[in-house]
Amino acid sequence: MDEQLYFKKLLEQVLAEKKADFEAYKQLIADLPMTERKEKGFTWHPLNVVKFGYTIGERSFVIVEKTSETDAPRQFRSGKTVRLFTLSEGAYRPERIGVINYIKDKKMKIILSAKDIPDWLSQGNLGVDIQFDERTYLEMEKAVKLVSKASRDRLAELRSVLLNNKVKARFLNGHPVTIPNLNAGQNNAVNQIVAAQDVSIIHGPPGTGKTTTIIQAIKQLIKTENTVLVCAPSNAAVDLLTERAAAQGLSVVRLGNISRVDEDIIKHTLEAQLAAHPESKNIKKVKIQAANARKKAGKFKRKFGGKERTERRELYNEARELTAWANQLEDRLIDQMLDGAQVITCTLVGASQRVLAKRKFRTVLIDEAAQALEPACWIPITKASKVVFAGDPFQLPPTVKSTTSKKEGLNITLIEKCLQFLPQISFLNLQYRMHEAIMGFSNQQFYDGKLIADESVKTHQLALPEGQPVTFIDTAGCGFEEKVNPEFKSRYNPDEFQMLCEHLYLMVDAYQKQEMDLPSIGIISPYREQVIYMKKQIAEDEKLTALSFSINTIDAFQGQERDVIYISLVRSNGKGEIGFLKDYRRMNVAMTRARKKLVVLGDSATIGMDKFYGNFLDYCEKAGEYKTAWEYMQ
Repeated sequence: MDEQLYFKKLLEQVLAEKKADFEAYKQLIADLPMTERKEKGFTWHPLNVVKFGYTIGERSFVIVEKTSETDAPRQFRSGKTVRLFTLSEGAYRPERIGVINYIKDKKMKIILSAKDIPDWLSQGNLGVDIQFDERTYLEMEKAVKLVSKASRDRLAELRSVLLNNKVKARFLNGHPVTIPNLNAGQNNAVNQIVAAQDVSIIHGPPGTGKTTTIIQAIKQLIKTENTVLVCAPSNAAVDLLTERAAAQGLSVVRLGNISRVDEDIIKHTLEAQLAAHPESKNIKKVKIQAANARKKAGKFKRKFGGKERTERRELYNEARELTAWANQLEDRLIDQMLDGAQVITCTLVGASQRVLAKRKFRTVLIDEAAQALEPACWIPITKASKVVFAGDPFQLPPTVKSTTSKKEGLNITLIEKCLQFLPQISFLNLQYRMHEAIMGFSNQQFYDGKLIADESVKTHQLALPEGQPVTFIDTAGCGFEEKVNPEFKSRYNPDEFQMLCEHLYLMVDAYQKQEMDLPSIGIISPYREQVIYMKKQIAEDEKLTALSFSINTIDAFQGQERDVIYISLVRSNGKGEIGFLKDYRRMNVAMTRARKKLVVLGDSATIGMDKFYGNFLDYCEKAGEYKTAWEYMQ
């Protein structure tokens, strides 16, 4: 394999993806008037300023709160690039670019890309727009170029190992450990990770305790390593790893943006740990003095005398000196904290942060690796001598918007490539979530029948069992035609959801009649438009709105589980077109969220012609129950 040609093509794929993403952004967001952006959740306006101040690295922050009561779809999320602006006489005025640190209810914390707090924050009429996120692509480009240029060093060796190019992955023969709380497969995974000299893989299907295994592996690694770098593609996944590592008594520093703002996460962030340090007050004072000096110097008008010119120059010099002093104090504190951390957590792109610029790690562990674009994985790999991939290539894939990049293979992840040639793979085969009947179909379709349901869940069921653990409700012949939102091209099926409610009513009535607590319930669909419709309908349903349900897309539900899961497949048409449902990995995620009861609704006449769904219908007839919607129609 010509490694230079490989990375040249990889760079071309990144650039093509960047172009496709930007075009989609322009079409969907940038070219819309503000009223439409607000309606669709791409703009928050108007806003109140709740708080502002300074964070690390000469960065200012502002916390804003939405004053509007409109329930627009939420498009903002942690890590998104945004533009903070003020409107005056209908026109945009001074603007600042920043990144969302976190969102909680109607509040949003934004880390601004400027040193100083904008003086126009007090003018009111503030708003926030979603911006195109160029930084992710720039960092991927940098990483691909860096790996491509590596020569006669550890990165060059690791590159050849990961591309299976003459250099083979090595494993030491050590002394295996047995961790009491882990099963045999999990213990084997931990020992393989410790023994690996170059690369190791944990293949963790749903419910098999992948995260538990990762944390125990980290505890073994830090016996011989100072710090382990732990990354994942999303902020939510990084937050989970942070929380779980800290719960095991590990010293954790969380870098970058956070998706949750509960104290259990915030206290582990670098910012919070800096703020809690006694020296931080002095640093903050110096930063404020520097900002005041810059602001004072900036107030001088264009026409002034020599005395004013000298005073302005002195103020700017003072600001530079104060800033340099604050940075020096801050950098020293940061180094102390990172040196003392057993685990540093961040997103893949977050590994490019300035505070990690000069740091090298023995091991980087990449979780949810099957959901990560290869160029993004190379960002943290450039900082390490060994990489551990954890994930499941049969769950959610990475999102690729460019058809060109997809054809060239950008959707094929690095963990998938390594699975093809690595001699030792740690497959976790014992699952602790699902009834064996719920597990059964995915086990056949994706895991070659290797999964085993632990005795604790193998036959567990609802307190008031209703039929088999797996139920398919067939809407064929009922006239439940799918509908299309002409603007977003997303589909929904009102009648199918009404049928779902009929089944749900029966369950709710049964539990209320027995005065028993309802099991936890999740309602999911592959189609965002169906999710929006379902949320709206349940909010207007007096019987259901008082109950607690989780309603979301499959993507948003990854990593979660509920006692009962309803899946609305939506598609129902005379042509047998199933579109988005062809993504079988996404359906694997959906079907494996349920612990005790899985209910799937769909039109067999539409989905049954597809082999995957045809197999599912057969499975329901043999191992579950196959019902027709007519049984629930009144």
